[in-house]
Amino acid sequence: MLSRNRIILISIGSAVLAAGALAPTPSIAASGPVPHHAVVSADPVDWTPHVLNGIVNALALVNGKVVVGGKFSRVRNAGESRELARANLFAFDLATGKIDERFAPELDGPVHALAPGAAGTVYVGGSFDTVNHWPAHALTRLSMSDGRAVYGFAPWVSGGDVSSLVARGSHLYVGGDFHRIGDAQRSAIARLDARSGAVDPAFAVTPGRPRGGQLKVYAMALAGDRLAVDGSFTTLDRLSRPQLGLIDVGSTPARVAPWRTSAYAADCWSVFPSYVRGLDFSPDGKYFVVVTTGGPKHRGGTGPTCDSAARFETHSTGGDIRPTWVNHTGGDSLYSVEVTGAAVYVGGHQRWLDNPHGSDTRGPGAVSRPGIGAIHPVTGRALPWNPTRTRGIGVKAFLAHKGGLIVGSDTTRLGREYHARVGMFPTGR
Repeated sequence: MLSRNRIILISIGSAVLAAGALAPTPSIAASGPVPHHAVVSADPVDWTPHVLNGIVNALALVNGKVVVGGKFSRVRNAGESRELARANLFAFDLATGKIDERFAPELDGPVHALAPGAAGTVYVGGSFDTVNHWPAHALTRLSMSDGRAVYGFAPWVSGGDVSSLVARGSHLYVGGDFHRIGDAQRSAIARLDARSGAVDPAFAVTPGRPRGGQLKVYAMALAGDRLAVDGSFTTLDRLSRPQLGLIDVGSTPARVAPWRTSAYAADCWSVFPSYVRGLDFSPDGKYFVVVTTGGPKHRGGTGPTCDSAARFETHSTGGDIRPTWVNHTGGDSLYSVEVTGAAVYVGGHQRWLDNPHGSDTRGPGAVSRPGIGAIHPVTGRALPWNPTRTRGIGVKAFLAHKGGLIVGSDTTRLGREYHARVGMFPTGR
C-alpha cells in the first residue's frame, strides 16, 4: 500500500517528466581527474573545517564549494568553537574553508556518493530515505544555494542504495545495490537523464553472479567513452568480468568492452568474498588504478591483488589483461585512490606500501605509510611523500583540484596536525 505522500510524489514526478521531455537537458561538468604537475605538499592547509563525529565518505567540488558527505551530525569552522548541526551533508568555501551556512539539507541516512551538477547543483547518493523530510530514497539532486531538492529530478530508487555517481553531459551514471529505478529494472548500475532522472534505455548493461552476498557496484570512473566499474559481480551481460570491467558508453546501446582481467578472480580472506573498492582514471584516460581490501595471507587468501593498488591500461584488449604493476600493503585495506598524473594517492588503514612479502607484518623492502601514501604512476613504487594519518577505518574520499588534494576520513590527525575528518594538502608549497 502506497502512502499518500508517496502517491503525491509519484504523481508530481510523472507530470514533471512529461513536461521535461520537451525541454533541453543542461550540460553538466564531469567530475573527472584533475592533473597535477608535482606531488602535493605534505603540510596540510590550516583553514579547512572540522567534522566532529562519524565519517566522511564522499567529496565533490561545485562552483568553488566543496561538498562533503558521510555519516555525521556536527561540524565547525577552523579556529572557532561554535558547532553547527549538519545531517550527513555540508559544504565549505574552497578558498577560505568557511562552512556555507545556507546549505544545510537534512538527510536521514548516510551519504556515500556525490557528483557535481549543472547550474549550481549536486547529486547525492546514499542510504537515506528522506531529504528535508520529503521521500527521496537513495538519490537526490540539491541546489547549492539553499539545500533544497531540484524540482523535476524525480528518480525513484528501490531495492537498495546508491554507492557511486558519475555525471557527464546529459547523463548521470548510478551504481549501488538497487534493483529498480522508477518503472525500469536495473540491477546495481544504470544511466539516467541528468535533468529528469529518467532511466536511459540505451544503457542496460547488467552485472551478475555475485561473489557471495549481494550484487553491488562499489565504484565507477569515466574517461572518454570508457566507464570502469568494479563490484561484487563476476559477469557483465553474461561475459566473464570478475569484479572489474569496462563498458563502452560511446556505442548505442552501451556494451561491455573487450577487456577482461583475472586479477580479481582469486579468493582473499573468506570474510571478503568481494574485495575491490575504489578506482580512478589518470587525467589523460590512458590508465586507471584499482584499490582493494581482502585480508592478510595468513588468513587464507591466495589472490595476488588482495590489499593492494594495481594499474591497468585502458585501451588494452584481451581475455587475460594483467596489471602493469601492483603495490601491496601486506594485509591492510585500501579504500580510495586519486590519480593526478604526478602521483597515485591511496588511502585506507594501511601501515605500509611496497610490502608484497608482508602478512600483517613489515616484509623486506616495505616502507611506512600510515593511513595515506603516494605511488609513482610508472614504476608502481611508493613515493617519498609521507604526511601520515591516524589510521582508523580509513580514507574513504579524495578530491583533487587545481590547488591541491582534499582528504575525507574518520580520524582527526592528518599531516601530524589536527584536521578532523577533512583536510587538504596544497600544491606548490
